[in-house]
Amino acid sequence: MSQMTVDEKKLRYMEYIHRETGERHHTNEEDMRQYEMLRAGDPGTVAEADRMFASGLAGHVSDDPVRNCKYLFVASVTMACRTAMAAGMEPERAYNSSDLYIRRMDEMSTVEDVVRLRHEMFEFYLKEVRAIPKRTPWSRPVARCVDYIYEHLHQRITVPDLAEHAGLTESYLSTLFKKETGRSISDYVLDRRIEAAGNMLKFSDYSCADIGAILAFSSQSHFIRAFKARTGLTPRAYREWYFEA
Repeated sequence: MSQMTVDEKKLRYMEYIHRETGERHHTNEEDMRQYEMLRAGDPGTVAEADRMFASGLAGHVSDDPVRNCKYLFVASVTMACRTAMAAGMEPERAYNSSDLYIRRMDEMSTVEDVVRLRHEMFEFYLKEVRAIPKRTPWSRPVARCVDYIYEHLHQRITVPDLAEHAGLTESYLSTLFKKETGRSISDYVLDRRIEAAGNMLKFSDYSCADIGAILAFSSQSHFIRAFKARTGLTPRAYREWYFEA
């Protein structure tokens, strides 16, 4: 039998001490309010998040103040990331942002720096949510396909693969996907590949040829034609334009 990870005696003791001292955590309703506001794009989100964190009720998970603040930060950015995705933020952008914030946090050595970063993190996700065009939420099959596409941009993606993943027939999925996203599956996949290619051209050292191969374009010439058709520039010209801007 595996050893229990939570010491029951310590758990009961903590419950006793908190009752005696009046200490408590936020209630679930209190804690979730900041994320509900974020999902709704409420301008008061950041102020509410700051107020909650400064209340002293966020939790005590380490006796070291900086480490305690960092652990709570990770919990906050995880919730904010998933809340933003639920509001319609693109999953890859949301996850990558979360990773970058955690890396920045890991380099910090004071509570004040972590608190400021948490404030900035909520501002970022709020801005992202507020920039999302208002639309009817996608159905579960379409949402599953969108997630699948983001996770498999480096592979060949076919309608049969997506239909199997969504549990629908190919024809019905194609019709439903076009109705809800406004684009055919092939156009949507290509748009996401071009978007990913643009980010790689801006933020990585991969060559244009490598980027085309990584993103599963059939050939370098196909990558160049598709990229230029969507952006008006070849991949090389796009990279040069970005660094000269």
